[in-house]
Amino acid sequence: MSEKQITILYIDDEEHNLHSFKASFRKQYDITIASSVIDAELILEKQDFCIILADQRMPIMTGVQFFEKIRTKYPKPIRILITGHTDIGAAIDAINKGEVFRFIDKPWDYGYVENAISHAYDIYKTREDLKERNEELQKANEELDKFVYSASHDLRAPLMSVLGIVNLALLEDDIKSQNEYLELIRQSVKKLDTFIINIIDYYKNARGVPVVTDISFEELVTEVQATIQYLPEYGNLKMTTDIEQDGVFRSDVMKLRIIFNNLINNAIKFQDTNKQNQFVHLKIKSTPSSAKITIEDNGSGIKDSDQDKIFKMFYRAGATNSGSGIGLYIVHEAIAKLGGEISVSSKVGEGSIFEVNIPSIHK
Repeated sequence: MSEKQITILYIDDEEHNLHSFKASFRKQYDITIASSVIDAELILEKQDFCIILADQRMPIMTGVQFFEKIRTKYPKPIRILITGHTDIGAAIDAINKGEVFRFIDKPWDYGYVENAISHAYDIYKTREDLKERNEELQKANEELDKFVYSASHDLRAPLMSVLGIVNLALLEDDIKSQNEYLELIRQSVKKLDTFIINIIDYYKNARGVPVVTDISFEELVTEVQATIQYLPEYGNLKMTTDIEQDGVFRSDVMKLRIIFNNLINNAIKFQDTNKQNQFVHLKIKSTPSSAKITIEDNGSGIKDSDQDKIFKMFYRAGATNSGSGIGLYIVHEAIAKLGGEISVSSKVGEGSIFEVNIPSIHK
């Protein structure tokens, strides 16, 4: 945040002080003025500020009383008290009740005021950064807890299954039975491989440095289709694409690849095998400013009660044919990092439509 973005609310019942302050510092800061505490409270309801300056001697309530009143409801702004009177009692109250950061004497010294605002903003920014880091750390801890819990099932279960099947196969002499065991082993290894790929994708999305390039959706979709065409389920359905790209669209190709891979894989994985004409239809409409991606299928669909949960980490919608529960979470995180949005509409037995809107990145 630059100095011009430092937002300041200044409250003083003397109009000439307000206008003098704004005239002196308008080039450095974004200043809003209020001539009463009533006006100030109305302003605070509509706008956020980094710093609040208030005169001590005002009608209705003093600056200290005003700070004491608002500090719980609006704890983020740093508070500075302006006073033209030396009053030790007011100073003590300001510190104890109003949690005031600094005092400024009238008539103010330009350099002192600038210094006070600079230091106040440093504290404000540090607090906001710390809050953001704490939220990120809390999220990381929650995800780690979920990962450890899920890994015990998604990593160990396929391995235990393979070991059990191998032991049974060793007892068999019949080639046909051994081949059946090999197919079961293949399915277990496939589940394990899918989970590991998802974990790698998650790490790349969370930690990878974004690389913004010109995107060719034709090339990207062709690449994704080449990686999924060998899936056993792929041959049972018809996949169609409709791509309209007008002008240059710029984004992070790795995140887009993760989004397409997971959404198309899901559409294929959760197809309805009872239907004869199974399909997945991908539509992309891209302009230099944004891209709209729609993936429609006539698969098994998603229950209403699951639709607001499917983007959570390790959440599995349905007990049968479910994956690792991380794919759609990664999709949601990748889209969020690109500044986009995703929505889903679905009916059980009819199919699903995922719609993704992503802005182009201009840097």
